[in-house]
Amino acid sequence: ATCGHDCKYGECMGPNKCKCFPGFTGKTCNQDLNECGLKPRPCEHRCMNTHGSYKCYCLNGYMLMPDGTCASSRTCAMVNCQYGCEEVKGQVQCLCPSGGLQLGPNGRTCIDIDECSTGKAVCSYNRRCVNTFGSFYCKCQLGYELKYTSSRYNCVDVNECVTNTHRCNLHAECLNTQGSFQCKCKQGYRGSGFDC
Repeated sequence: ATCGHDCKYGECMGPNKCKCFPGFTGKTCNQDLNECGLKPRPCEHRCMNTHGSYKCYCLNGYMLMPDGTCASSRTCAMVNCQYGCEEVKGQVQCLCPSGGLQLGPNGRTCIDIDECSTGKAVCSYNRRCVNTFGSFYCKCQLGYELKYTSSRYNCVDVNECVTNTHRCNLHAECLNTQGSFQCKCKQGYRGSGFDC
């Protein structure tokens, strides 16, 4: 790729085509982008454009939080919430970022809700629930594997007899079942199928 004109704050991507670094704009990436003029505004209270970036400031009596929002320095900042807080009728309350989390006994940190054990999670018949921090997901039951069939993902039965993942005796036949398998001793042998 060659650019007859220099890409000042960016890189040449194709014939006279520049890809600008964050914070810069223009055909040759030579102009500073005024992030403060963007919609939605990047700062809650005050914004100051800088070369290639910007800085957020808060009004008097407020404190800048890590996510760029402003919190009342007399309330939220003093409570020391794990994820953030809100003021309701003069009372400060800590917040949790997901419905799968709830406020812990100290009222400041968030603890996980196990959707799998509380029955809040609903997985289809051939899937099982796996809890994660703040959420859950549905995984194929043992004996099933995730495959892309009929233009969607489905949990399909694993044929243990074909994949040779059964534990049948040498003198037994393997019979595939939905999600599992059975072993049956061959003619002239008797036993459980695992022992013949």
